[in-house]
Amino acid sequence: MQSPLFLARVQLDHLIRTLAEDGYQVVGPTVDQEAIVYDEISSAADLPVGWTDIQEPGKYRLQRRDDEAYFGYVVGPHSWKKYLFPPVTLVASADRTAAGWQLSTPETEPPRYAFLGVRACELAAIRIQDRVFLEGPFIDPTYQRRRAAAFVVAVNCTQAAATCFCTSMNTGPRCTAEFDLALTEIADGFLLEVGSNAGQGIAARLGTQRATAEQLEQGCAARQQAVDQIRKQMDTTGIRDLLMNNLRDPQWEEVAKRCLSCTNCTLVCPTCFCSSVAEVPDMTGDHVDRERRWDSCFNIDFSYMNGSPARNSIQSRYRQWMTHKLATWQDQFGSSGCVGCGRCITWCPVGIDLTEEVAAMRKSVETMANSSTVVSPGQEERES
Repeated sequence: MQSPLFLARVQLDHLIRTLAEDGYQVVGPTVDQEAIVYDEISSAADLPVGWTDIQEPGKYRLQRRDDEAYFGYVVGPHSWKKYLFPPVTLVASADRTAAGWQLSTPETEPPRYAFLGVRACELAAIRIQDRVFLEGPFIDPTYQRRRAAAFVVAVNCTQAAATCFCTSMNTGPRCTAEFDLALTEIADGFLLEVGSNAGQGIAARLGTQRATAEQLEQGCAARQQAVDQIRKQMDTTGIRDLLMNNLRDPQWEEVAKRCLSCTNCTLVCPTCFCSSVAEVPDMTGDHVDRERRWDSCFNIDFSYMNGSPARNSIQSRYRQWMTHKLATWQDQFGSSGCVGCGRCITWCPVGIDLTEEVAAMRKSVETMANSSTVVSPGQEERES
């Protein structure tokens, strides 16, 4: 990777225009409904200039910054998953004809997205979904086409939220790979790193300059600021066996008393991929669409089979989500399913904290292990 370049602040519009000229639909962060969400943008003015987000368990709010930073926020309720693995996908259609039902499958060209503002934890999430949809025995054609057409402009974090724990998952906050271009915002512009041939082609048209030693130092300081702000941690040592060897631990019942089974955590998660398929007829009954839609293991109907749900309690559904995300995901895909973005903590209505649940499980297991040590009568006196 070549040395970082410098892109002046006023040239950010040039980057967005260049991507649009190359046929990309530029998607980036913008303010809508009092949150920073991802949507189509046409200029730098559409970005959340001067805004930041304050996040805690079960809490999210926007707040004005004391500067005009473009990327001075963390992550919002949206993830890039919705552009690569859409919430609703048309799988096939069927039409009633004189000769009977005729089946057809869509063969539309995928949109060419340019993602602007992808954080390190989100790059890790995209890599995880690549393994799910592209690197197994079955390849998802919708995801494959959209992923191949996407251009990624990453942005290094310069601040962290109280819910971030990417350092525990080794996914950030520094963007190190899997991007076409990467930006680090500093006082008068951006440090620009090139990560691919496609990125090199765009960078060559932006009028960049060689970054000075002072600018490189500013970039290091800005990135380190995010590292220093991360306080939340999750001990992942032996986490698979911790969870899978204690499926009947009382801690599952305790968290189930607080969980609403609302599905928020799975919908905001950038790696969850549960889906269901439904047949949707039109009003005439002569046309039927088969649609794949996002689903959640927290929905009671998701495990419905043979006349009843396999997981009919909140306890069993929460346990399924947590053990899959942190344990059996490793068996399936060779990595954790969590990237430490903290969205599930922020957007849980009752503020359930995944990191605290893991810590509580460790404590519960240790307590039970200690209480199972039986001291025989007189043993204490003999040992003393």
